[in-house]
Amino acid sequence: MYLENINSPKDIKGFDKEKLYALSGEIREALLEKLSKTGGHVGPNLGMVELTVALHYVFNSPVDKFVFDVSHQCYTHKILTGRKAGFLDEKHYKDFSGYTNPDESEHDFFKVGHTSTSLSIACGLAKARDLKKEDFNVIAIIGDGSLSGGEALEGLDNIIEQGSNTIVIVNDNEMSIAENYGGIYGNLALLRKTEGKAELNMFKALGFDYAYIKDGHSYEEIIPVLESAKDSKKPIVIHIHTIKGKGYKFAEKDKERWHYNGPFDIETGKAIYDFSGEKDFSSLTCEYLLEEMKKNKELVVVTAGTPTVMGFTKEKRELAGEQFVDVGIAEEHAVAFSSGVGKGGCKAVFGVYSTFLQRTYDQIFHDLCINNNPALMIVFAASIYGMNDVTHTGLYDISLLSSIPNLVHLAPTSLEEYMEMLDWGVKQNKHPVVIRVPAMLVESGLEDKTNYYDLNKYEMVEKGREVALLGLGTFFGLAQDVAKKLKEEKGIKATIINPKFISGLDEEMLNSLKKEHKVVITIEDGVLDGGFGEKISRFLGDSNLYVKNYGIKKGFLDRYDVNEVLKENKITLDDICEDVLKLLEK
Repeated sequence: MYLENINSPKDIKGFDKEKLYALSGEIREALLEKLSKTGGHVGPNLGMVELTVALHYVFNSPVDKFVFDVSHQCYTHKILTGRKAGFLDEKHYKDFSGYTNPDESEHDFFKVGHTSTSLSIACGLAKARDLKKEDFNVIAIIGDGSLSGGEALEGLDNIIEQGSNTIVIVNDNEMSIAENYGGIYGNLALLRKTEGKAELNMFKALGFDYAYIKDGHSYEEIIPVLESAKDSKKPIVIHIHTIKGKGYKFAEKDKERWHYNGPFDIETGKAIYDFSGEKDFSSLTCEYLLEEMKKNKELVVVTAGTPTVMGFTKEKRELAGEQFVDVGIAEEHAVAFSSGVGKGGCKAVFGVYSTFLQRTYDQIFHDLCINNNPALMIVFAASIYGMNDVTHTGLYDISLLSSIPNLVHLAPTSLEEYMEMLDWGVKQNKHPVVIRVPAMLVESGLEDKTNYYDLNKYEMVEKGREVALLGLGTFFGLAQDVAKKLKEEKGIKATIINPKFISGLDEEMLNSLKKEHKVVITIEDGVLDGGFGEKISRFLGDSNLYVKNYGIKKGFLDRYDVNEVLKENKITLDDICEDVLKLLEK
């Protein structure tokens, strides 16, 4: 075993090629062993083993600075930089983030989890180095899928303008999360076909020096190219062809499925937990949209590199044909594109994770909402129960979106409400609309008879006195539980309100609460600052009502325990009931 003796990159400097290959094999075994138990980004990391080992073999980290795009492919880097326990010892599997993190190691420089950012960040590092008259290499490692993002192209453009040492490693595995889309991929394919010799070369056209590595898993090919690029005085692109999922037959065969996977059996590749028979919002959304696309040839579904967020697996994409558009990992373009589709008299439905919607604020505000074009955005994992790495949390979309004029922002509480909102959002042509998908699939058994054309009309589910509970989206069930506890234990019949509309106020209903109520409670699955509750507090601020908002305190949460966060923010049944009783005593 070589791996057990590796504690820093310097420990591999004297290795010959035979030892490097043996080490790579050990790293792959360690990755598979851990990922089979914890889940994670399988394909990207298996495909990066030799390249990462070679980078640490040739360069001098942390003096030379590596910037991993997205950084979901940094597991081998972590193993080589003092964090191997997180991959070799099951007791330490959760000790380290799945992304680069400066809090963990001097070899990491940024907390990043979104795509297409590495080139701009590296450009900034190089500028600071040049201003300080320092001398080291800046290396940006970016996948071909990430090149579809506009920021990546901006970064390439400005690296050339800067003109000093920046080494861009383009890890070309012919994949994004799913297949690649966009004009640049034709040129990458041509460069692969000609082994980098094609006269048509977009990197050279921009002004980069260029080198091609045909076999990205061969140290005989990788190391000499990296050594020749080391300490370069001008920007260079090293275009390396790798295999996503390298060394694990299931991941090599089905690259899309194995981009990210839950726990699995190594021998069979089968998932430990099988959710295939369960209903979920993604597959139900896909079923609905496919049926609507059959009826309406002017309906187009849009994704920014994450097609299965709306259930569009490869076979579903093929069924949709030209009515399905993957713009690549370019959320900004997806929103502006959707606005253009709407202006052209058709309808676009853009499905996206909440964390990635953060990238689109200007396009939503400017290109979509100022123009008031009809488009539908469906936002997934917008919850404390969603993804929980600090770079992927989905807690800020309410604050981000709900104050933008013209935007109709909806929060369903059940499957029935979601499907009604989805149907309305697809068929209406007056507004840009966002639906915040609930964290849990709850079936109420009740038909949703809401007329969503009549904007900002809340639903009073139960009329009571003294206390009014507004439970938004996912937390509507908690509001119902609070009402039940108050009634059973204190004989207080509370008013229960399902707002449904995040972006507007039902002024008539809110004013009616002033007559027979003393306390108004709002509960939302997002941050308090700029949230839904603040709108209610502001509107009722000049009344005699006590208004208390429950939500998440503003901050960067990282790999948190949901129940601990809820308890810290007093978003529990007992805490809310206790606060209500204290307010009633005032």
